[in-house]
Amino acid sequence: MVVVGGGVAGLSAAIFTARHGLDTLVVDAGQSILRRNAHLENFPGFPAGVNARQLLDLLSEQAEAAGCERIEDTVVRVEESDDRSGFAGETEGGERYRTEYVVAATKNEVGHLDGIEGVGIIDRGKAFVDTNERGRTGVDGLYAADRLAEKPHQAIVCAGHSAEVGVTILEDDDHPFYHDWVAHKDYFTDRERDLPPGCEEIDEDERESNALAVMQDRFVDRHPDDQETHPSLEQ
Repeated sequence: MVVVGGGVAGLSAAIFTARHGLDTLVVDAGQSILRRNAHLENFPGFPAGVNARQLLDLLSEQAEAAGCERIEDTVVRVEESDDRSGFAGETEGGERYRTEYVVAATKNEVGHLDGIEGVGIIDRGKAFVDTNERGRTGVDGLYAADRLAEKPHQAIVCAGHSAEVGVTILEDDDHPFYHDWVAHKDYFTDRERDLPPGCEEIDEDERESNALAVMQDRFVDRHPDDQETHPSLEQ
C-alpha cells in the first residue's frame, strides 16, 4: 500500500495498516500544514497542548516502529495498472512503485490523480475527492482521507478519519478483524484462549518503562524546528 502524504492524516492511516502486517509506504513531500501551527491546543492527551512539529515527528516515529517505510519525495502521477489489478506511481525524484492500494492524503492537491479514470473531483474553490464515509472512492483500491475527503481540518478529525480509512483497507483486503489491543501478559493464553488477530500480550513494566523513557527524551528540550510561515507571508 502507498500513502501519498506524510502529515497527520497519512501517518495515521499508515500506522494502522503497517501494524496489521500490510506492506505500507508513505511518500512525504514535507508540506504538512501542521508545521505552520504555532502550538496544537486541541489534540487529546496533551492538556497543555503540544508542539505541532513534535507531534508529526512522533507520528512518523510511530509509523516506522509499526513497520512502515517512509521516503521524502513528491508523488507526481498515479495511474491504474494496465490489467487494473492495482496502481503504478511515479515521484518527482524518479522513484516508481506498484501497489494494490493508494491512500491520497494530500489536503487539496489532486493533480497526481489526473491519470485515473473514474475519480470524482469536487471543485468548491478547493479540490476534494468524492468518497463515501469510509474514504472509498469510485475506483477500487483508491481511497482519500481527511481534508481531501471533505472532513473538517482539525488535526484530531483528520487523524481519526484516516485511521478509519486504514481499517477500511484492512477490511477490504480480507484481513481478520482488527482488534489492535495490547493486553497484559497471559491475559488470553493463561485462560487457554487463542490470541485474537491484532492483539498482543506484553510485560507491562517493560513496555511502560520504555514508553516513559522515549517520551521524556522527546520532550526534555524544545523542538529544534521553527514554525513555518504561510507562503503568502513569505517575502
